[in-house]
Formats: sequence, structure tokens, C-alpha cells
Amino acid sequence: MKRILIVEDDERRRSWFDLRFADCDRDTTDDVSVAVQLLLEREYELIFLDHDLALEHYALEVADDGLTGYVVAAWLAEHPERQPDAQIIIHSLNYAGSDRMLHCLQSAGRNAEHVPFPYLPSLFSELT
Repeated sequence: MKRILIVEDDERRRSWFDLRFADCDRDTTDDVSVAVQLLLEREYELIFLDHDLALEHYALEVADDGLTGYVVAAWLAEHPERQPDAQIIIHSLNYAGSDRMLHCLQSAGRNAEHVPFPYLPSLFSELT
């Protein structure tokens, strides 16, 4: 059974993750500090990261208030000893924020890719 971390604020998306990964152990949060704490305490095979985690982020191309998924990505990049084998999928529709996160993670040698949320259902239906 896989353990998955989902960093997401939208309830509809959370519901999709819950249904799609019902047979997996899942931790879900929209709080950057909780996500980092979970990354310290548990081992994950799959990590889903959203960029915009607060309503006010949606109006900005790239928010830098320390409350976005970028902070989690940067933490992972700075701590290569944590979650070294996890696949990281950035599922945000904020393309500028996603590109920034992806560059940060890949520059640190992380297994990361950007798959916008609308494409996740087809990606994961093909893998099963």
C-alpha cells in the first residue's frame, strides 16, 4: 500500500484524490507547515503539490507569502535526505508557479514533473 502526501486546498480536488487513491494511506493538507512536518515524520512514495493554497493566491501569477506549495518544494530541494525516492507531481494550474517549483525540485535532483490537475485522471487511469 502506498503512502501519499497531497498538498491541496480545493475540496473538489481533495475528493478526487480520496476516491482515486482510496486504497492508499493518504495525508492531505493545505498548510505548508503541516506538510513539512509530515515530510519529517513519514515516508511517502508519491507527493502531490499544488502551488496556490489560499484564495488570495489565485489572483497572483506567483505569490511569495510563504504559504504556497513552492515552500514545500523548496524544503524538499533543501533536504535531499528526506523522501529521496518519492515521485513528486506538481498538479497546479498556476503555470508560472508550477514552473518555478519544477525547476527548484529538478535542480536539486528530485524526481518531479508538472501534470496539471485536469490531466491527472487520464494519467492515473493509464497506469492502473
